[in-house]
Amino acid sequence: MLTGAAVLLGVSAGQAQAAEVAYATKCVPPSGIGLPDVNGTTKVEITAPATAKVGDTVDVVWKFTQAASKNPDIIDLPANSVQPSGTLKTAGAQTADIAMQGPRENPAIPKGGAMTLSDMKGTLKLTAAGQVTLTPDAYVVNALSTDTKCAPTEAVQPAATITVTAGEGSSGSGSGSPSTSPDPSQSQSQSSSASASGTPSTSPSASESGGDGGQTDFTGKVVDIPYTCQSPIGEKKATSPIQINAKKSGGSYDLTVQFKKSVMDSPIDIPAGKVKPTMQIVLGGADEGSVTVEGPLNSEPIPQNEPIEIPDLTGVYKPGATGESTLSPGVLTIEAMGTTTTCTPDSTAVSLTLDTAEQASGASGGSGSSSSSGGSTSTSGGLAETGSGDHGTLKALGLVAGTAILLGGAVFTFMPRRRAS
Repeated sequence: MLTGAAVLLGVSAGQAQAAEVAYATKCVPPSGIGLPDVNGTTKVEITAPATAKVGDTVDVVWKFTQAASKNPDIIDLPANSVQPSGTLKTAGAQTADIAMQGPRENPAIPKGGAMTLSDMKGTLKLTAAGQVTLTPDAYVVNALSTDTKCAPTEAVQPAATITVTAGEGSSGSGSGSPSTSPDPSQSQSQSSSASASGTPSTSPSASESGGDGGQTDFTGKVVDIPYTCQSPIGEKKATSPIQINAKKSGGSYDLTVQFKKSVMDSPIDIPAGKVKPTMQIVLGGADEGSVTVEGPLNSEPIPQNEPIEIPDLTGVYKPGATGESTLSPGVLTIEAMGTTTTCTPDSTAVSLTLDTAEQASGASGGSGSSSSSGGSTSTSGGLAETGSGDHGTLKALGLVAGTAILLGGAVFTFMPRRRAS
């Protein structure tokens, strides 16, 4: 009987034990996506040593045997796109929280399929003799770059117990703090800021009126533009330094827009031909309306955790007025994998000033008029002429459109990192 009890309690010397516990869970998806909270049952198996000594640092494993819900009928979840993190609570002889985290490893999960989460691991330094219980608590599911928070809605039973004996030089009592892995709230997928402070490279204006005195190349200054980006899952903020350059061609100007810094690494492998950026350049001063510039689809796959790189955005500006005309970054649109994210400047700044000469059917005039040969107003008009430019490796605003995937409320989107103010 005593032997049987020892086996059940898992207290044989040094032997690892594994025990499962199930608990009711509420998972809350990110706000602004119109998806309800998900109530389900989480089943967890905790593995830890059955016995140890004070001063030991022990490894603990959290295995999901059942997630709180299935993948909804929204989209297939790619392989290696989901990462769990969570908190395991200790009680008894030692009270502490153990930060747990798993790798971003999962098989491809079809719409409506059962969710598969990787095993989470953490460490605990034992500081007191006695019985130390291990109880799973809240956890976070990160699918690409958006977190869904799941928490128990009932008291959870301990899933494992470690019998801790006093070691040499140990007082055999008291409590302490664990040595753990990084805080799960600091999941590697959470958006972090990227410093992007632009400085003017040359004077942004052309000095000669009308014909520019023979000058053909005009370099704009770098301006930091704060954006509010709206995707299918909600709103995000991002700031990027942008530069507008121009090359005169007859009475028109070939425009090139450069994003000077990458603000995001790709959260997954993105195939070639899936990312398409477009931006409106806002005209001011003597002229009015806007000019559309765009970049080609990404020609090469973008590996996971590599900076998102896109070529320059290019287009043609056909002036509609004579005088000093200004060009400023405007609305940015990113189309990716069938979805669209639109970023509107919270404020803008002039990057380039040109002394322009009015051209027939130019950009000026407003009221939705546009030129078929290049410039277009802010209300309508086709895409301007485009080209690859000479800066295909510059890293641009890492904004890939928001595509929703729910894991018991887990949703992912490719969104830019928030820039420090």
